[in-house]
Amino acid sequence: MHKYALPPMRSALLALPLLLAGCDIPGLGPTPQALARESEAKAVGSACRHAMRGLEDCYVLNPKAVKAQVFAGWKEMDQYMRENKIEGVPSVITQREKPARAKDDDIETELRPSAARGRS
Repeated sequence: MHKYALPPMRSALLALPLLLAGCDIPGLGPTPQALARESEAKAVGSACRHAMRGLEDCYVLNPKAVKAQVFAGWKEMDQYMRENKIEGVPSVITQREKPARAKDDDIETELRPSAARGRS
Protein backbone atom coordinates (compact mmCIF):
# COMPACT_ATOMS: atom_id res chain seq x y z
CA MET A 1 0.00 0.00 0.00
CA HIS A 2 1.18 3.49 -0.84
CA LYS A 3 2.47 5.62 1.98
CA TYR A 4 -0.02 8.49 1.33
CA ALA A 5 -3.12 6.39 0.51
CA LEU A 6 -6.19 7.04 2.66
CA PRO A 7 -8.51 4.30 3.79
CA PRO A 8 -11.86 4.36 1.91
CA MET A 9 -13.87 5.49 4.97
CA ARG A 10 -11.58 8.42 5.64
CA SER A 11 -11.69 9.62 2.02
CA ALA A 12 -15.49 9.35 2.04
CA LEU A 13 -15.66 11.52 5.17
CA LEU A 14 -13.39 14.10 3.56
CA ALA A 15 -15.53 14.18 0.40
CA LEU A 16 -18.83 14.55 2.30
CA PRO A 17 -18.59 18.34 2.89
CA LEU A 18 -17.85 18.89 -0.79
CA LEU A 19 -20.89 16.86 -1.80
CA LEU A 20 -23.19 18.62 0.65
CA ALA A 21 -22.02 22.09 -0.35
CA GLY A 22 -24.20 22.01 -3.48
CA CYS A 23 -27.33 20.70 -1.74
CA ASP A 24 -30.37 22.64 -0.62
CA ILE A 25 -31.26 21.18 2.71
CA PRO A 26 -34.87 21.95 3.70
CA GLY A 27 -35.21 24.06 6.80
CA LEU A 28 -31.82 25.75 6.57
CA GLY A 29 -32.89 28.71 4.42
CA PRO A 30 -35.04 31.67 5.38
CA THR A 31 -38.71 30.97 6.01
CA PRO A 32 -41.31 32.08 3.47
CA GLN A 33 -42.71 34.53 6.02
CA ALA A 34 -39.32 36.17 6.45
CA LEU A 35 -38.89 36.44 2.68
CA ALA A 36 -42.35 37.99 2.35
CA ARG A 37 -41.61 40.48 5.15
CA GLU A 38 -38.36 41.53 3.47
CA SER A 39 -40.04 41.89 0.09
CA GLU A 40 -42.81 43.96 1.64
CA ALA A 41 -40.28 46.27 3.31
CA LYS A 42 -38.43 46.69 0.04
CA ALA A 43 -41.67 47.57 -1.74
CA VAL A 44 -42.48 50.09 0.99
CA GLY A 45 -39.12 51.76 0.46
CA SER A 46 -39.68 51.93 -3.30
CA ALA A 47 -43.13 53.41 -2.83
CA CYS A 48 -41.79 55.99 -0.39
CA ARG A 49 -39.16 57.12 -2.89
CA HIS A 50 -41.71 57.36 -5.69
CA ALA A 51 -43.95 59.39 -3.36
CA MET A 52 -41.03 61.75 -2.70
CA ARG A 53 -40.87 60.86 0.98
CA GLY A 54 -37.67 60.93 2.94
CA LEU A 55 -36.36 57.79 4.57
CA GLU A 56 -37.09 59.05 8.06
CA ASP A 57 -40.73 59.69 7.16
CA CYS A 58 -40.93 56.25 5.63
CA TYR A 59 -39.56 54.66 8.80
CA VAL A 60 -42.05 56.56 10.96
CA LEU A 61 -45.02 55.63 8.75
CA ASN A 62 -43.99 51.96 8.62
CA PRO A 63 -42.56 51.04 12.02
CA LYS A 64 -42.88 47.26 11.52
CA ALA A 65 -40.90 47.21 8.26
CA VAL A 66 -37.27 46.08 8.30
CA LYS A 67 -35.28 49.32 8.01
CA ALA A 68 -32.42 47.82 6.00
CA GLN A 69 -34.84 46.49 3.40
CA VAL A 70 -36.79 49.76 3.31
CA PHE A 71 -33.53 51.55 2.60
CA ALA A 72 -32.59 49.02 -0.11
CA GLY A 73 -35.94 49.50 -1.83
CA TRP A 74 -35.71 53.29 -1.54
CA LYS A 75 -32.19 53.27 -2.98
CA GLU A 76 -33.11 50.98 -5.90
CA MET A 77 -36.11 53.12 -6.79
CA ASP A 78 -34.00 56.27 -6.56
CA GLN A 79 -31.47 54.83 -9.01
CA TYR A 80 -34.24 53.62 -11.34
CA MET A 81 -35.98 57.01 -11.30
CA ARG A 82 -32.73 58.86 -12.02
CA GLU A 83 -31.80 56.55 -14.90
CA ASN A 84 -35.23 56.82 -16.51
CA LYS A 85 -35.78 60.50 -15.63
CA ILE A 86 -38.99 59.78 -13.75
CA GLU A 87 -40.43 62.47 -11.54
CA GLY A 88 -41.83 61.52 -8.17
CA VAL A 89 -45.49 61.94 -7.31
CA PRO A 90 -45.98 63.77 -4.01
CA SER A 91 -48.32 61.98 -1.69
CA VAL A 92 -51.00 63.68 0.28
CA ILE A 93 -51.75 62.24 3.66
CA THR A 94 -55.09 63.33 4.99
CA GLN A 95 -56.55 62.60 8.34
CA ARG A 96 -59.94 61.03 8.43
CA GLU A 97 -62.60 63.08 10.05
CA LYS A 98 -64.30 61.34 12.90
CA PRO A 99 -68.08 61.47 12.77
CA ALA A 100 -69.54 64.01 15.13
CA ARG A 101 -70.95 62.50 18.29
CA ALA A 102 -74.63 62.92 18.85
CA LYS A 103 -75.65 65.07 21.77
CA ASP A 104 -77.64 63.52 24.56
CA ASP A 105 -80.67 65.58 23.50
CA ASP A 106 -80.65 64.03 20.03
CA ILE A 107 -80.73 60.44 21.23
CA GLU A 108 -84.19 58.90 21.35
CA THR A 109 -84.73 56.20 23.89
CA GLU A 110 -87.71 54.08 24.75
CA LEU A 111 -88.63 53.26 28.29
CA ARG A 112 -89.03 49.59 28.90
CA PRO A 113 -92.02 48.51 30.85
CA SER A 114 -90.94 47.07 34.14
CA ALA A 115 -91.30 43.32 34.29
CA ALA A 116 -92.04 43.46 38.02
CA ARG A 117 -95.20 45.58 37.64
CA GLY A 118 -97.10 43.13 35.49
CA ARG A 119 -96.61 40.11 37.75
CA SER A 120 -99.29 38.95 40.11
